[in-house]
Amino acid sequence: MSAPPPYQNQPPQQPYGYPQQQQPYGQQQPYGYQQQPQAPQGPQGPQRPRPQQSSPLRGLITAVIVLAVFGGGAWYVWDYNTNPQGGKAKKEAAQAARAEENKKYNPEVGDCVKIHDPQGEPLAEIVDCGSAEAEYKTGDRLPGAGTRCGSQYDYGMHVSIRHSSSYTLCFTKV
Repeated sequence: MSAPPPYQNQPPQQPYGYPQQQQPYGQQQPYGYQQQPQAPQGPQGPQRPRPQQSSPLRGLITAVIVLAVFGGGAWYVWDYNTNPQGGKAKKEAAQAARAEENKKYNPEVGDCVKIHDPQGEPLAEIVDCGSAEAEYKTGDRLPGAGTRCGSQYDYGMHVSIRHSSSYTLCFTKV
């Protein structure tokens, strides 16, 4: 009796150390096909978070950072409000300068003015009545947008203030 050759019609074997996998009945792997070995997996259970170890050094660092942030914010607010060359003082100085500048262009009755751009958008600048720049003297201030100066005035100018009232200034030649 002769024995069949040992490797005929047998699927290839898996490498040493990997579990053998059984094929379902009636299915055969094609010749030369090898299954990729799969790493064994341990049991899968619910994952619990590891409790964190709190150290005194970590708490100290956190406290220092929080104090630095709040301390820096408090210092900024204090400096902004008290420094004579800082924030609030600069803001107030700028507002005072703007108010002073606006006074120069807001004549009252009796003020002498020089009219800039009389044919376009006129702007009345207050000047000294004895100076050579004085062109007109403010005679009247009429409230309302559509008011006109009387015949006794040489020049009239409508003034509209944003978010406020409108008025007409009436001038006589100096």
